[in-house]
Amino acid sequence: MAPSTTRRSNWRIVAPVLAVAALGLTACSNSQESSDVKGTTPPVFTSSPAPAGTPSGLGNTSEPRDSVSATLKDSSGATIGTATFTNTGGHLEVVVEAHGLKPGFHGLHIHQIGKCEPNSTAPAGGAPGDFLSAGGHLQVGDNNTHPASGDLTSLEVLKDGTAKLTTTTDAVTLDDIKGKALMIHAGADNFGNIPTRYAPAPDAETLATGDAGARVACGVVA
Repeated sequence: MAPSTTRRSNWRIVAPVLAVAALGLTACSNSQESSDVKGTTPPVFTSSPAPAGTPSGLGNTSEPRDSVSATLKDSSGATIGTATFTNTGGHLEVVVEAHGLKPGFHGLHIHQIGKCEPNSTAPAGGAPGDFLSAGGHLQVGDNNTHPASGDLTSLEVLKDGTAKLTTTTDAVTLDDIKGKALMIHAGADNFGNIPTRYAPAPDAETLATGDAGARVACGVVA
C-alpha cells in the first residue's frame, strides 16, 4: 500500500504547479501582451535635451525668435536707454526703455545710417550737430510717403524722466534695420499730418523731420 500512497501525494503536489503554469499561459495571451515593436512604448525624457528626431510636442518646443537691439546714448556718451526689435511672425515688436529725458512726447525713428556721432555733419553736408551723421529717416524700397518706413510710435516720457514703449511695425524687417540707427528726438513728431487748411502744404523740412527737433539720443541697431 505504501507505493500507492506515495503516488497520490506526488499528484497533490504536481497538480497546483500545473494550474499555475496554465494560468500564466492564459495571462500572456490577453490584450496586455508586451511587444518589442519600436514606438509602442511612449518615450520618457528627463531634464536632459530630447533625443535627436524627437517629434514636436515632446521635450522643449519653444522656437528661437530673431531679434536685434540698440543701446541709446546721449551726446555725452552716457547710456540713457535700450531698444529691442523682435520678429514675431510678419511684423516687428519694438520695446524701448529710457531715462533722463525731458517729460512729454519724443519722436522715435530709425535713421538711414548706423553712425551715432556727436557734433557731426549730415551726409549731404552743412552745419554740424549731434548725430547728424545718421542721415535722414529710413525709407525702404520705393516708399517715399510720410510717415517714413522708419517712423515709429512716439515715445512718451513721464514726469520722472523715464519712458517705456512697446509697439509694432510691419513697415520694416530685421534685415532692413540691421546696421541702421535708432534716434530719439527732443520734441514730438507730427508725422507730416498738416491739415490742408494750413495751406499751402507742409514744407520739405516738416516732411523730412516731422518737426521733432534736435537729436538727443542715438543707438546703432545690431
